[in-house]
Amino acid sequence: MIDVALFLGPQSYFYTEAGGRGGCSEDVTCTTSSDNGPARSHYVCAHVTSTEEAVFKYRETPPPHHHFCGKAALRKRHIPARAFAPLNRNLKMSTKEKLIGHVMKEEPVGSRNKVTVVGVGMVGMASAISILLKDLCDELALVDVMEDKLKGEAMDLQHGSLFLKTHKIVADKDYSVTANSKVVVVTAGARQQEGESRLNLVQRNVNIFKFIIPNIVKYSPNCILMVVSNPVDILTYVAWKLSGFPRNRVIGSGTNLDSARFRHLMGEKLHLHPSSCHGWIIGEHGDSSVPVWSGVNVAGVSLQGLNPKMGGDGDSENWKEVHKMVVDGAYEVIKLKGYTSWAIGMSVADLVESIMKNMHKVHPVSTLVQGMHGVKDEVFLSVPCVLGNSGLTDVIHMTLKPDEEKQLVRSAETLWGVQKELTL
Repeated sequence: MIDVALFLGPQSYFYTEAGGRGGCSEDVTCTTSSDNGPARSHYVCAHVTSTEEAVFKYRETPPPHHHFCGKAALRKRHIPARAFAPLNRNLKMSTKEKLIGHVMKEEPVGSRNKVTVVGVGMVGMASAISILLKDLCDELALVDVMEDKLKGEAMDLQHGSLFLKTHKIVADKDYSVTANSKVVVVTAGARQQEGESRLNLVQRNVNIFKFIIPNIVKYSPNCILMVVSNPVDILTYVAWKLSGFPRNRVIGSGTNLDSARFRHLMGEKLHLHPSSCHGWIIGEHGDSSVPVWSGVNVAGVSLQGLNPKMGGDGDSENWKEVHKMVVDGAYEVIKLKGYTSWAIGMSVADLVESIMKNMHKVHPVSTLVQGMHGVKDEVFLSVPCVLGNSGLTDVIHMTLKPDEEKQLVRSAETLWGVQKELTL
């Protein structure tokens, strides 16, 4: 048998007897030798394309002598010890090593666009799949305290990685899996029950946030926090306080979905596509949200200019009902299917896209509004904001009518009444 395989640069040598060697720049050549030097007369040599083939040929037609060389004999010929490599090294190579030839040693590089979703409930998974289908990250991390569900959801997504651009999907109960995230979406929290106001959820979810937020900050101190859990405006305030982040890096999903619902219903009423219908819902994500009727338009045409009573009690077209349907929409979905998921998931992906792609797109999201529109308290409410790579970069100064501004202030007072009682 061949005793030693020697690799020196592009040359590959197989030692068969003391003093003997053979080699070529591309193929392996098996040779025999005598005391007078390399000899091929006692062995039929052949060019082979792999070490395994060389071994096979050598065993099939062995040389007449079996005086194999060892390290000591080779050292006499000034061959460095580092040149020795056991022949069975190639025989023990894995399938991967045999398949792939490395051109260079690749240095480990962290994910440049990592997104984490905290909570793998209905909203969390709807957000995750929406983010994946929009191809917004090169790594998606999932975190939840329910280990079996977390593992199952992660596996389910991983099994579909062939159909995604993002093939790295990781999940763990430990928050270290979230390290170095660009955006962290928080959907974890107690589920809203049928008929339950979002504000009734607050204390249960504040306690959950006391565990979640510090762990996010520990592993992703430079991330942008996006809060989706309800009541979203109060919990965005809680996340801001617990994280110590600047206000531009703590965003609530706010009324981005409310505004989408409004535009959908507006389109239904006018028989137009929602993208052609423009209108904003601001304030609280929920019962005290404020429709900005003065800004509702199609192709720049103000609908309130056409119908001055739009949104009021004397409106014969009953546009006020459209806003009521926006407010009641989530409750209706919960009544019918037990929870909301798809629309809020798509809304979250819409916001994440604006951040990851630095789009500078305007969204109604929850931010600190103290000092705006007559709001005096330290509360988070939704107003039109510009989202980009740094998070929330700008706030649009809306021109509100006196009654709209009063509604916004009342919404702020409602939230502050709850917030001031919280123990953080």
